[in-house]
Amino acid sequence: MLNNEEGGIVVKGEWEKVFQLFWSFFKIGPVTFGGGYAMIPLIEKEVVQKKHWVKSEDLTDVFAIAGTIPGAIAVNAATFIGHRIAGIRGAVAATIGTLLPTFMIVLVLCGVLSTFQNNPYVESAFFGIRAATVALIVYAGIKIARTSLLDKATFTLAVTMIVAMLMFHWHPIFVIFLGAFLGILIVRIKEKLGILVKFEKNEEEESGNNKESLKQQVGM
Repeated sequence: MLNNEEGGIVVKGEWEKVFQLFWSFFKIGPVTFGGGYAMIPLIEKEVVQKKHWVKSEDLTDVFAIAGTIPGAIAVNAATFIGHRIAGIRGAVAATIGTLLPTFMIVLVLCGVLSTFQNNPYVESAFFGIRAATVALIVYAGIKIARTSLLDKATFTLAVTMIVAMLMFHWHPIFVIFLGAFLGILIVRIKEKLGILVKFEKNEEEESGNNKESLKQQVGM
């Protein structure tokens, strides 16, 4: 009987975590104006800073994988995070939590958009929302860059890819696979040259850099 109660406690705890995943992504879904990339800072704040489910470095890997497979990056990321936290049930809960509020909002908007689409207040609101969305995407890019640009090689690679896409309009899929190939090539060259390869930033090192920067500012 004791074993059954212990088993019941485990199952109950697992289902509570599944519900927490659903509710967390359900709250994020309605405020993702501008697409999946605008959702990244909200996911990072919820699952890293608030819930402490994953580390910032691990979340960067999740977004990298989510961006290389078909589908919306926000939905893919939610599925990956949910599976990591609570297995298949967590993946399903996080995915439904992400999609359900947006689905409901779209259904409502379909009925009222034709009435309000020429309203000057609505047009003004979307004028501001588009600008705010750009800020969210840039913020997400900066957060990811902090854990992804580890040295001069990764920084140069990122800048080169940006320039290539802006000037030569490279397809995102080509950029992703080229980045993977160049990443493997860079690591192999570094290993042959005896250069230490860092795959992620050390939290203690980053904290130390922040303290050093603060000391320099105070000294100034």
